[in-house]
Amino acid sequence: MPAELELVEIAPLPPERYQSVLNPERAEDFREGVKVAKEIFADRAIWNVNSTSAGGGVAEMLRSLLAYSRGAEVDARWAVIQGNGPFFEVTKRIHNHLHSFAGDGGGLGDVERTVYEDALKPNIEQFTKLVRPRDVILLHDPQTAGMIPALKAMGLPVVWRCHVGIDTPDDLARNAWEFLLPYVLQADAYVFSRKTFVWDGLDEARTWLIAPSIDAFSPKNRDMDADSVTAILAAAGLIGGDGYGEASFLRQDGSRATIQHRAEMYEEAPLEPTARTVLQVSRWDALKDPIGVIKGFVEHIAPVTDAHLVYAGPSVAAVADDPEGVAVLNTAVSYRADLPAELAARIHLACLPMEDGDENAAMVNALQRNAYVVVQKSLAEGFGLTVAEGMWKGRPVVASRIGGIQDQIEDGVTGILLDDATDLAAYGAAVVDLLNNPEKAVTIGDAARERVRDEFLGARSLMQYMQLLGRFVT
Repeated sequence: MPAELELVEIAPLPPERYQSVLNPERAEDFREGVKVAKEIFADRAIWNVNSTSAGGGVAEMLRSLLAYSRGAEVDARWAVIQGNGPFFEVTKRIHNHLHSFAGDGGGLGDVERTVYEDALKPNIEQFTKLVRPRDVILLHDPQTAGMIPALKAMGLPVVWRCHVGIDTPDDLARNAWEFLLPYVLQADAYVFSRKTFVWDGLDEARTWLIAPSIDAFSPKNRDMDADSVTAILAAAGLIGGDGYGEASFLRQDGSRATIQHRAEMYEEAPLEPTARTVLQVSRWDALKDPIGVIKGFVEHIAPVTDAHLVYAGPSVAAVADDPEGVAVLNTAVSYRADLPAELAARIHLACLPMEDGDENAAMVNALQRNAYVVVQKSLAEGFGLTVAEGMWKGRPVVASRIGGIQDQIEDGVTGILLDDATDLAAYGAAVVDLLNNPEKAVTIGDAARERVRDEFLGARSLMQYMQLLGRFVT
């Protein structure tokens, strides 16, 4: 019996809350845009479809943007497709190849196409029973591209959104394009995060560019005072000690909750609350380069500073669409275990619990606000929402000059860009410079927050999506 599509419940949030963080001109534009959206999407649903409701930036953005859409009285809905192990192995391979990364070394041929299409058939059968003739469909990423032909056969408007890409594609990336193009070409429009990610062979007139964004009022990004940061980190087992008071946080809906779960830690001893930390928050994915982050810290940061490294990712058991997560985590744990004791003691690997999405987000928020320097030393990145998150907290970010990261950071002004993500000495030098120059770190962090306020908050991308989808409403 095929697994049932997951229909994610989304409680509405008031879009008016963005008036408090936008500049007056943008606040007025957003106010007017919300009014228009309410009118043009009356009596129809906007369906978003992806492959996971937890773990990763796409799920996080959907949860936020759909909540504000519903708050604007737009009927936004979210369906999550189901798949088996072979399906997610193929889609992870596609994901890796789109980043020009060989991954498991497998190919994308007829066998993989059969696996892909067979897994999607029950999802298509279930989903087509839910949609109505006036609905609009927004599909996300390679996992859903194979649904496009069936939905177009029903006469429905379909937009496909690709959140991954690479600036300079090679044969691996182009082969992934060829695998997906028979489906994607049938969409009414396709959306990419930046121009260099757009594939050859796509109709320029149907191509839209929409950069991702963060929600300033989510549990992950909401303002949090220093006492709350310490209490949450202690309750989650991310620092040592107790007696820090109630570890409470505000949920997405504004209700208050307390930390109930603890992170799974790989460390010699708990992090001291006063320790200066270098932080990377990422999925356990080789493209996020956890080994490079750790090795660069060991060789170039630890010997000349007192800092500790925290590498935090989601519990690997909770991310169903990433079958490589366990192996990547195990590699990082083994690498750390083989280090000399004095170095291993300054490295803290954290698997954050995922039972409660808001709780997980509050932990990440506290980690980022507690960090002295935030790092995103990815080898490939579609956009890198953790960069915008760190910037919003006023933290200096050191990140690779790749993908959408370079759209967020102005080098030396709103962060530090690494020209070569594999240059561990340069990574170390950039972090050490910020650790040794607190005034510079504060200046960059302040500029970073303003950059996000101007360009990367959810109000902007919400209006762009409404403009795009409104083209298909008659």
